[in-house]
Amino acid sequence: MAKDNETASRRKARVRRVIKARAYGKPRLSVHRSSMQIYCQIIDDAEGRTLASASSLEKANRESLKTGATVEAARLIGKQIAERAIAAGIQEVVFDRGAYMYHGRVKAVAEGAREAGLKI
Repeated sequence: MAKDNETASRRKARVRRVIKARAYGKPRLSVHRSSMQIYCQIIDDAEGRTLASASSLEKANRESLKTGATVEAARLIGKQIAERAIAAGIQEVVFDRGAYMYHGRVKAVAEGAREAGLKI
């Protein structure tokens, strides 16, 4: 088990290093997923603050979604974060998948954000 955590932390560090090299002052869209929920935040690393966030645990989402562990829920969260970002004046972000592979729910968040008009 320790080897898996070490591998994941190395992958996460590698992804973050590439993101910081390519960010050019853009905020990052960070995704976290658990077995039952999905969360995302738009973070401004220069100021160290969260500009927008969305998750499947919000009251409106809990009422409309059966669970936060589906691709459909992830796509909805991606659309919500994009709408909130655009309302905050953010048009372009860098996608931070962390230690997760870019498929399934993580990919659905990015696609949902793109569909809603956020440039990733």
